[in-house]
Amino acid sequence: MKKIMKRTSAALLGASLMLTTVVPVIHAEEQTTPLVPSISEWAIETLNEGEKYGIYSTDWYFDGFLQEIPVDKVNELLALTEKKIASLGLAENKQYKPVSVKNDNTRGDIVNRLYNIVARYDLPVGTDAVQFMKEQNILQGSPNGLQLEKKATTQQAVLLAVRFIQSTYELAEQGSKGVAWIVEDEDTLVYLLGSIHLGTPDLYPFDKKLVTAFAESDALLVEANILDTEALEYYSEKAMYTDGSTLKDAVAPETYAKLEQVAKLYGLPMDQLTVQKPWMLSSTLSMLAMDDSFGMTPQEMAMHGIDIYFLLNAQLQQKPVIELEGTRAQVDMFEGLSPEAQEQSLVAVLDSIIHPSEENQSEVLQEWFTSWKQGNVEEFARSFQAMEGTSSEFNEMLFGLRDEQMAKKIMNVLEEKEGKYFVVVGSGHFLIDKNIRYHLEKNGYKVKPFYQ
Repeated sequence: MKKIMKRTSAALLGASLMLTTVVPVIHAEEQTTPLVPSISEWAIETLNEGEKYGIYSTDWYFDGFLQEIPVDKVNELLALTEKKIASLGLAENKQYKPVSVKNDNTRGDIVNRLYNIVARYDLPVGTDAVQFMKEQNILQGSPNGLQLEKKATTQQAVLLAVRFIQSTYELAEQGSKGVAWIVEDEDTLVYLLGSIHLGTPDLYPFDKKLVTAFAESDALLVEANILDTEALEYYSEKAMYTDGSTLKDAVAPETYAKLEQVAKLYGLPMDQLTVQKPWMLSSTLSMLAMDDSFGMTPQEMAMHGIDIYFLLNAQLQQKPVIELEGTRAQVDMFEGLSPEAQEQSLVAVLDSIIHPSEENQSEVLQEWFTSWKQGNVEEFARSFQAMEGTSSEFNEMLFGLRDEQMAKKIMNVLEEKEGKYFVVVGSGHFLIDKNIRYHLEKNGYKVKPFYQ
């Protein structure tokens, strides 16, 4: 892991692992699969999963999703599906013989083309495309049978591709493992998963064992439920000046001049920036400062964040969500920072944009994604070494007491509840000095690796 990045820049990027609220705020109604009449309600959970894979555009929902899929869309969908499977780097099947295809848009031909994608690899897929797809529950019929000769709708084609990817990853025993642990007492088991609040399609799908643990859990525990509309309104209210003052009244002239320089660099209107408080502006600009290495906007990367994935699935599965902190509490932490600390964090962001370090945020974030996918806790933990030795009001807010308080709430679950519970919080809360795991073990609990 490279260590040449400036500590201030590392701390700011580290915040994206520590606080849910640093990611761009997206209203809850924009965070779920669009509930438009052209989507079948029973398909929403699978489609939500598929959105994370990057194999189709969500614009398709508004373009006749239950109508016959054009051949060009079939080709696009299958090309991206093939690319995702190829990224696994599986050994080739030397006896591979493709089944015959017509390259049309019938259900049967899409099944055959998907089969040809997986059959070229050394996996137990048999020689009968339809039989394999039925056994893997990829191809599901109706009272009218499999209807293989019928033209597929866009929804049917997408569902086939999503199920196919899930199945192939499971057969290959692949999927992102995450940084995860288990802690339990006599009658309660708690899964601990470290999150990254930003993500890309390459992080998905997750390891089957991880997904199964979530599915079997009685509730999801998170830092803050960012699907809570009222809490988001509180965030918006507190993040902006509402008393007639502006940022210019709150920061030094040199800081304001740096902001003007950055605004000019990005073509941003100053009147939209100066209504934001320093802590909010730090978050906004740190996201904008990311380059286009991932080919996604910060908002799109936020939608691929691990917290959002589990929050949406909890909502779709009607699984209770328990907040360890809450959006209001996190906002109040920012609000509680002294004006000096708020300006200091803003200056650090502005300086990192004006005078970028050799190693940019995207490079570090990619390293985090790679470590998270591999479940490499040790490598991931090294990411935080850049912050070691720094002491500031901002860092004291991120660390320390928060971890102790969240650990206490997890211990309350272990002591007072029965069943299984799934915790998702920023990875840093499990990796820094005196983290959540430290406090659990200090109180007599044994924290074991999730993968053993």
